[in-house]
Amino acid sequence: MRSIRLSAIAVLLAFSSSAMAELEPWKDYDISDSVYQISAIKVQPNMMDAYLEGIRDTWVAANDLAKELGHIEDYAIYSSQLAASGDFNLLLVIKFAETADLAPSKERYEAFMAKWSEEQEERSEQLVQNYPAMREITGAYLMREITMK
Repeated sequence: MRSIRLSAIAVLLAFSSSAMAELEPWKDYDISDSVYQISAIKVQPNMMDAYLEGIRDTWVAANDLAKELGHIEDYAIYSSQLAASGDFNLLLVIKFAETADLAPSKERYEAFMAKWSEEQEERSEQLVQNYPAMREITGAYLMREITMK
């Protein structure tokens, strides 16, 4: 009986030692300067194509312009290929070079608006009115990439 207890204690100590490991940022892993703004979206059944069509003319168009102006590094859309996707089935991702690029900037705003036409603004306002019927935003995140060394 005593040997069983000692074995159990040895097993617990073995598992607990891995839980006590301490990694150090920039020594054991790197944290990117880039920050990713991620929106998790639950698109309603049979509405994915309609929603994608809408964001093509709003979100994608705005991000194309922001990328052209150097306000963002990149952007991406990820769609789940599984029928039972859980809380979300679409991710909208924008990559910023650094956190400072998320701060309000009159200069960036004015540069963007100088190229974003009034017609595009009106079209965007019309399209986004339909979004609540097509989707629900289930989460918003600011993430950084971790690279293990």
